[in-house]
Amino acid sequence: MRELALHILDLLQNSAEAGALRVELGVEEDPENDILRISVGDDGRGMDEATVRRVLDPFYTTRKTRHVGLGLPLLAAAARRCGGKVEIESAPGVGTKVSADFRRSNIDRAPLGDLPQTLAIFLAGHPGLRLVYRHRVGPRDLTFDSDEVSARLGAVGFDHPLVADWVKGYLSEGLLNLQKG
Repeated sequence: MRELALHILDLLQNSAEAGALRVELGVEEDPENDILRISVGDDGRGMDEATVRRVLDPFYTTRKTRHVGLGLPLLAAAARRCGGKVEIESAPGVGTKVSADFRRSNIDRAPLGDLPQTLAIFLAGHPGLRLVYRHRVGPRDLTFDSDEVSARLGAVGFDHPLVADWVKGYLSEGLLNLQKG
């Protein structure tokens, strides 16, 4: 994938398909140690140990609609290409956490991409799912909790065009401030 935001979207979609009601997305940029870490944790149905051992195999999927599952294997390949790795923790009935580490300065690391747009689209398509997004660059951080926004919106959902635009704008401004320092 050309940008990491698409990998993130795939992980978020996996969480939603696993029946998660709460998903936590973390993006941590540590310039001092040259690390970019992306993590997605959920409270979905989880996986047993045998499944966890197989999910990085592109010819394995738990989906019934197709016979390959490329999302996690592509993420793992992207991380390895940049001197990183992918780790998966999961338990049935508890949920799953996927963490991907990248060497931040590696020339082969894909750009983060348009994460605000990606998250706005995801939220619009998954009413009722709580997304908590934390992004840290060094000591500075940004937190977005969809439940806090929903409480202020009342009956208006994330699929409303003005709300989607606000989410994109809020996150874009927050990320710009993080990068500025």
